[in-house]
Amino acid sequence: MTEALLPLLKSTFGYSSFRGMQEQVMDRVMAKQNVLAVMPTGSGKSLCYQLPAIANKGTTIVISPLIALMHDQLRSAEAVGIRAATLTSADDNRAETIDRLKAGELDLLYAAPERASQSHFRELLEQTDISLFAIDEAHCVSEWGHDFRPDYRLLRPLLDHFGSVPRLALTATADAHTRDDILVQLGIEQDGLILAGFDRPNIRYSMSPRSGLARQVGDLVDRIPGPGIVYAQTRAATEKMASQIAATGRSARAYHAGLPPEVRQQNQHDFVASEDMVMVATIAFGMGIDKPDVRFVAHAGLPKSIEAYYQETGRAGRDGDPAEAHMFWGAEDFARARQRLGEIDETRLESERTRLAALGGLVETPGCRRAILLRHFGENPPEQCGNCDNCLNAPETRNVTELARKFLSAVYRTGQSFGVTHLEAVLTGRQDEKVRSRGHDQLSVFDIVGEEEAALIKPVSRSLLLRDALRNTDHGGLMFGPEARKILKGEQEIAIVEPPKRMSRKRRGSSASPNPFGDPLFEALRKKRMELAKELGVPPYVIFHDSVLRDMTGLKPDSLSALSELPGVGAAKLEKHGDAFLAVIREVTEAA
Repeated sequence: MTEALLPLLKSTFGYSSFRGMQEQVMDRVMAKQNVLAVMPTGSGKSLCYQLPAIANKGTTIVISPLIALMHDQLRSAEAVGIRAATLTSADDNRAETIDRLKAGELDLLYAAPERASQSHFRELLEQTDISLFAIDEAHCVSEWGHDFRPDYRLLRPLLDHFGSVPRLALTATADAHTRDDILVQLGIEQDGLILAGFDRPNIRYSMSPRSGLARQVGDLVDRIPGPGIVYAQTRAATEKMASQIAATGRSARAYHAGLPPEVRQQNQHDFVASEDMVMVATIAFGMGIDKPDVRFVAHAGLPKSIEAYYQETGRAGRDGDPAEAHMFWGAEDFARARQRLGEIDETRLESERTRLAALGGLVETPGCRRAILLRHFGENPPEQCGNCDNCLNAPETRNVTELARKFLSAVYRTGQSFGVTHLEAVLTGRQDEKVRSRGHDQLSVFDIVGEEEAALIKPVSRSLLLRDALRNTDHGGLMFGPEARKILKGEQEIAIVEPPKRMSRKRRGSSASPNPFGDPLFEALRKKRMELAKELGVPPYVIFHDSVLRDMTGLKPDSLSALSELPGVGAAKLEKHGDAFLAVIREVTEAA
């Protein structure tokens, strides 16, 4: 059935074939069947409703959670010639949009769940021809999802009122429990689930214990060109880190809920329009961003869950080009997360404990990070992926059970109230005033750790905190957690990844970017793209993705016909921008 859509796919979007599970999803949509499509970010979910929207008579209604996301999707849809509009509180053309909808002049209409669940919206839709309901970010419908939005659970009456109109739910992030909940809440049959998998092979996953966070983030930013996102734990941390990055000469902005709305909006606008900016943000930033050329996502602390981590890192590399996801974690992150468990409703406590344990397994594993991620979502991946830090540089592990018992003994004998630095001084026999004044130089644990083991004390303390064998006191000391006695009794062994040697700093641009930075033609094409983007008030990627500019650089098309053969060059973009880019190619080629 979808074969009939291929000419439209080529003329509108510039592609000759479907990717991944797009064809299976659209087969059901075109047959007017309900679908829940779980597809990884960057796999072309939006095409699954955009193409049927222009192929079918009537309007596709897209339910989307954020105004910024709707406006971003609107720009991209209009750029390829789709008749689209948004109906939000931020639009001053609502009357015009309603008139266009009633007149059948819209292929796509974007609306928020808060509006879509109201009776007046249903009455409006009764006055027009609806071809499809597309529920984007569908994991928001589930209380078990990491971005729960109560208004999503109010959509079912609207969908059932238009029972003959097919419904397409789309998400990149949903474990088995969440998938089942989405199906029930949106009235989609079990056989309507299409699971495309969760793997993002172009993203390289890496994780490091925090050790001088400003330097670690600085090295990452310095090494990787292109736009990036750094997730910080607090509002103050976002502003401090953005200032530190900006001081190096790299464009950087902060984003958090405490900034004035106009500042947040401007910072987001500038980031989306940039080709090199770093956004340092709390998790308030992200779902509304559909920027395809983000080259890295860094976490300066522990995310809420594996689901949240997958969703947040999924904002990197949506264009399919190589990207990096790096987490800098600390044992104190796990300690704080366990404290927050005490505030959680009893009905969710066990599932949240399981999620925290899953995060612990992800950061502590000496094995493949991607394999752990994919197993969490119910997949059966290979043992090695070849594109995470552990697969690329297999870490050595060391059995540190004896050192862990020594450390726990020191915690106990010093009264379960001192921090790592003091305990390290006691264990290594350091004669400082604090140790002597408390008589800790007279304890049996004084000076029982040799020089070789001393470097492992901090990693061991992190591992014990992560395993809940240690917990932080209110004053920053360490006390026993519930797992401590098993280790002291010899009932549980402890192994850690050998701390990595400090690497020499790599200079910017050494990451494996496919872009031919420095090539005169590629740089001239980027300059033209930016000029056109500013003239039209859209982000550069709306004009053309980097992959299209790379193809222009390598193939040097010399006519509109040749240009139209490049993937990603549809009829509307060819007509709008083709001559301008051909002129650049001719000028640079003739000057060479």
